[in-house]
Amino acid sequence: MNKTVKIILGIAVLLALVYVLKYFKDSNAKEIIDYKTESPFFSTLDTKIVATGKLNPEEEIELKPQISGIIDAIFVEEGDLVKKGDLIARIRVVPNEQALVSAKSRINSLKLSFNNSQTVFNRNKSLFEKGVISKQDFENSELSLNQSKENYEQAQDDYQIIKQGSLSGGSSANTTIVAQIPGTILEIPVREGDQVIQSNNFNAGTTIATVADMSQMIFEGKVDESEVGKLEEGKDIIVVLGAINEKEFPAVLTFVAPKGVEQNGAVQFTIKADVDIDSSTRIRAGYSANAEIELESKDSVLVIKEALLQFNRITEKPFVELLKENGRFQTKNVEIGLSDGINVEILEGIKEGDEIKVWNKASEENNEDEEDEEDEEDEEDE
Repeated sequence: MNKTVKIILGIAVLLALVYVLKYFKDSNAKEIIDYKTESPFFSTLDTKIVATGKLNPEEEIELKPQISGIIDAIFVEEGDLVKKGDLIARIRVVPNEQALVSAKSRINSLKLSFNNSQTVFNRNKSLFEKGVISKQDFENSELSLNQSKENYEQAQDDYQIIKQGSLSGGSSANTTIVAQIPGTILEIPVREGDQVIQSNNFNAGTTIATVADMSQMIFEGKVDESEVGKLEEGKDIIVVLGAINEKEFPAVLTFVAPKGVEQNGAVQFTIKADVDIDSSTRIRAGYSANAEIELESKDSVLVIKEALLQFNRITEKPFVELLKENGRFQTKNVEIGLSDGINVEILEGIKEGDEIKVWNKASEENNEDEEDEEDEEDEEDE
């Protein structure tokens, strides 16, 4: 009996020992962190910058009146196509009352002067024919008459211009606004009946309409001071229009500003590019656009994902962790080159086939997936 009890107790102790060993083994296994690894690969790297801006016509003209007045008629609408010389609007001249009174007074004054010169000339002519005065005195009176007549006629012309806007326009003379270039009417900021001001050296004048040649478009945007030194005029770029389903258009960089402007604490430089727009695409002035400018490109270079890189806190030099044969990871310094923001070129330190530690823990991801699956199963059971 004692022997049987001892055997049973021995078996119980052995089972308990096996259970304890299994428990500790499972506990230790859960603490082991299983990291994913990725290997270097060969790829093409392109580094580029993106400039944000707008698409505008290269040639855009504001039509302004050469005389003040009131819009009598507008013959076009926004969006209409016009040819050079097409009639855009007609302006009715409204005379300035003060200038009109002054011009009328001048006419009356010069008329009196002209009549007096006519009288003197007639008298001197009679005296000259009788031999009373010299030929010089007679010619002087004739010259005075001609000058008075010319001044009188000029005053009448001035009065006509002030009153009607032209010499031959009649009582309702008008001045016309015509297109200076062929293109599209972009904007008509005035309406019939609006008063307009003439353009001169002291006043920009009222804009009647804006005409632009939509077949020749330019991109105008800005780049940061850290990137402008890498740009050269004549470089081929790509302009992308978000308003037309991210459609791409070839363009050529034509201008890089020599001087920057500070905006929100950063210095920005203006760039311009001629954009090649195909005839089948309808473009509108002012479209937002992005210019993609390729700076450098390398084919078939060894790269890794930039997220795999780590940096020494003291030296700030890059390194990765390589998986060794014993299953442990070893730190390895690397020399990096070109980067496109996703992948980075490896110049030295690792080779194709090396396994590099990924910082996302596979075990944690698996546990999260299992928990999600269990939650979904519980919801289905409910």
